[in-house]
Amino acid sequence: MFAFFSNAASRIRRDEKGATAVEYGIMVSLIAVVIIVAVTLLGGTLKNTFLQVQCSVSGKTWTAATSVCA
Repeated sequence: MFAFFSNAASRIRRDEKGATAVEYGIMVSLIAVVIIVAVTLLGGTLKNTFLQVQCSVSGKTWTAATSVCA
């Protein structure tokens, strides 16, 4: 009887599928946080860059002070 429980306990200790799933979950959540922070910090700059490119493509001039095409 003791051998059965000892074997079951050693199999449970060797089974690391749950641990790796938790580790992958933590990695994914940290990557998501980094992406959110990067988009938040660079969002305004990217918006202005794309507006400037849009003005250049349409043949208008970019006014940075008002952030509009003229």
